[in-house]
Amino acid sequence: MNNNGVLKITSLLSLLLLTLHVTDDIVRGISKAESSNTALVVLVVFLYGTLVLAERRWGHVIMFLVGLLAAGIPVIHMRGVHYPEIAASTGGFFFVWTLWALGALGGVTMILSVRGLWSLRRGGSRN
Repeated sequence: MNNNGVLKITSLLSLLLLTLHVTDDIVRGISKAESSNTALVVLVVFLYGTLVLAERRWGHVIMFLVGLLAAGIPVIHMRGVHYPEIAASTGGFFFVWTLWALGALGGVTMILSVRGLWSLRRGGSRN
């Protein structure tokens, strides 16, 4: 599988885990349970960039942002005062696991998107 295919997969998995994590945050009361059209628009842009623009420069930039967001979530949560309590609570395993998975996938997504941008800059193959 080429790097662009792996990049698409890591970006999509990052988006899936991000939506699951945000949902878990809402259920736990960490985030407010309110209608957020802005969040949906951002998710649509991230999905569009990953699925439709993957071969273009803007697609790589969008997927880099997905990776940055995914990698940043664990940093934010693990520094929180209530992190040990949440980890020990019911469903804490899933909460912590998604943080680890988001961090790893986010990092790989960022690396692959930078490699893709570098390849596009050099005028090389888009694969």
